[in-house]
Amino acid sequence: KRAGRGDRPDAGHRAQDTGRRNWTKKLMSDTRDDQKPEAAGKAAGNSERKDNVDSPSAAPVRKPVWLHIFGHDITAPFLLLLLSLALFVPGQWTVPPLDRDEPRFTQATKQMLETDDYIDIRFQDQARHKKPVGIYWLQAAAVKLTGQGADAPLWAYRLPSVIASIISVLATFWLARAFMGPAGALLAAGFVALAIIVGVEARLAKTDAALFAMIIIAQGALARVWLKDPDKRLWGLGFLFWTALAGSVLIKGPVGPMVIGLTVVGLMVMKRKAAWFKGTAPIAGLLWFVLLVSPWFVAIWIATDGTFFTEAIGKDLLGKVGQGQEGHGAPPLTHLGAMFGIFWPLPAFFVIALPLIWHERKSPLVTFAVAWFVPSWIVFELVATKLPHYTMPLLPALALPVAAALMEGAGATTRTWLRWVAAVLLAVPALGLAVAAFAGPFALGVWPSPPGAVLLAVGAVFAIAAASRVLRGPALYAFPAICLTAICVSIGFWGFVGPALTPIWVSPRLVAAMDEIPGCADKSNRLVVTTGFHEPSFIFLEGTTTKIVSAQDAAAFLAADEAANPATCRIAAIESREEAAFLAAAKEIGLVPEAVKRVDGLNINGGDDVDIGLYEKSVPTTVSEDGNEQQQ
Repeated sequence: KRAGRGDRPDAGHRAQDTGRRNWTKKLMSDTRDDQKPEAAGKAAGNSERKDNVDSPSAAPVRKPVWLHIFGHDITAPFLLLLLSLALFVPGQWTVPPLDRDEPRFTQATKQMLETDDYIDIRFQDQARHKKPVGIYWLQAAAVKLTGQGADAPLWAYRLPSVIASIISVLATFWLARAFMGPAGALLAAGFVALAIIVGVEARLAKTDAALFAMIIIAQGALARVWLKDPDKRLWGLGFLFWTALAGSVLIKGPVGPMVIGLTVVGLMVMKRKAAWFKGTAPIAGLLWFVLLVSPWFVAIWIATDGTFFTEAIGKDLLGKVGQGQEGHGAPPLTHLGAMFGIFWPLPAFFVIALPLIWHERKSPLVTFAVAWFVPSWIVFELVATKLPHYTMPLLPALALPVAAALMEGAGATTRTWLRWVAAVLLAVPALGLAVAAFAGPFALGVWPSPPGAVLLAVGAVFAIAAASRVLRGPALYAFPAICLTAICVSIGFWGFVGPALTPIWVSPRLVAAMDEIPGCADKSNRLVVTTGFHEPSFIFLEGTTTKIVSAQDAAAFLAADEAANPATCRIAAIESREEAAFLAAAKEIGLVPEAVKRVDGLNINGGDDVDIGLYEKSVPTTVSEDGNEQQQ
């Protein structure tokens, strides 16, 4: 029975194979000072194998000091936590809501808090039947735990995303420990933390960061079950696997089961064996899964008479598969190209590590990574709608073999042209951001943020240093410099450069302008309609009662008398393209509107310039006998 387990290590992670199949065994002992990539090949009697690039007979690679200190099960998570905080926290308080998805989620959560209805999901008066309820519950819980109500600031709604991103990093370390020692696992988790897309999603109050955490936890449990190849049910790992799977469904429906399920099928096909899956306790686990997800699905079916499923599956899900929704259609292989940017800096190290990964392609680690990455990537490429964050659940599948290869000395004997490709992939994005930090604000008509520009310039210097190190030897030694690059970029861009781009933050400036109108500072006494500017961020910031209306209805709104509460402030926000129709409608009903404020800027959704007038009903005046104007 033991011989039939192929190249998988047993329950104690002890690889029983030889040759290229004992990469996991060697990596599990990576706590020694020197890593000798040739050890596995020699021990297996493969010394006669001669490879020109990254062969097993590469020169020994000495661990750097930082890896000696932090490459342990106690210190590594501590370092990863500090790294995650440095990468994910800047900007949480200062970056306004990013249209359009984020404020749609936060507004729906806000309305749950306002109405105490935690079953149905709505954006103002419209049903929002696109995603399950998981993320809304998490956001509502975060707001309540901060001691605030529906009017809580945006950072409270973002808490689940930043916490989930930190959990994703730590869960990647735990996942990688199934295949390698703590030093290699530290690298794998570090690549996840450094990835641009993870940093972006950590700052967006929506589903993807939480889904990412659930998938990594489920995959970590799955990897351990597969490696153990047990003859009995592993109740602890099975419970974790099915619970994380249920969490992924409650957060984003079928995406989690698709990625995880295709990994299971891939492992079964590649190893021609399915019996190992009984370690997850599939019968009991499936019952537990149904018990977790069914209460809300039954409740939403009753509350909406089944229309949630019609819209979520029939329109949202299948609509994205068949055609590019909201202008996000793209041809196959688009995701592959996008990964070179959104997974930065991992692609540069992947280029360096690829020869060694190919050499170890039959190892359990690479087998698991391929089963995770390839099937889901194919599905994502075939789906018509393509957004960058769709492939984020595949990031750890690339980080695992790359980290293992770096521990084995990847880059020590790599061809020169591959080194240059990797160096360019490392340096160019950081240099581009540094240039954009100076040029971008001028293009928008504002001054650059001095601290942000300096930090991004320093980050570019670190990126050049990392690229130079890649050109001179093992890529492992470039890792600290690229970490410093990412930290500088995170603090510089999210903390300073982004918030300083005031022309693109139209909604916050609109709300601030209304606060300055005499008699309108109190939101509880303010009624607002908007015409021509329909961004969800404005609805979230101004309040649920804000109405999106036509130009004619905006004129009628200002003309209406507020007999019950004459102190109420009424404001109509009219975009310049709708002003002619608004003024014509006002003239027809005898209304004299007064533009009390104007806000202009750039709408980042579509790149259109906007110029919005804030109108009130003009107060008529009469002239007294002494010639002074008096309000009537």
